[in-house]
Amino acid sequence: VQLQASGGGLVQAGGSLRLSCAASGHTFSGTYMGWFRQAPGKEREFVSQIRWSSGSTVYADSVKGRFTISRDQAMNTAYLQMNALKPDDTAVYYCGAVSVKTGRYDSWGQGTLVTVSS
Repeated sequence: VQLQASGGGLVQAGGSLRLSCAASGHTFSGTYMGWFRQAPGKEREFVSQIRWSSGSTVYADSVKGRFTISRDQAMNTAYLQMNALKPDDTAVYYCGAVSVKTGRYDSWGQGTLVTVSS
């Protein structure tokens, strides 16, 4: 599956952004879609994921209560609503998908940069 991430940008601390991850090619048939992020000089870290069939969600502690992941099955798209943004949220955000075949994240979008100014 091909993933296209969008929605990043520059925002002041306390502001909001919504990221989108569109799956193209076929109706998304994976297990999960998720978001990861990588800040300069740091390793990629998990942010959130959603189970495609049920909509159940998981969040990293660092974003719990501020970020909300959702999906539109008809649009083959997952979203990450980010509120109360902090400078520490500055990173390149990547969306990924877990395939039924491998059971792990094996498809990735190109990344979208989120910059939060203080």
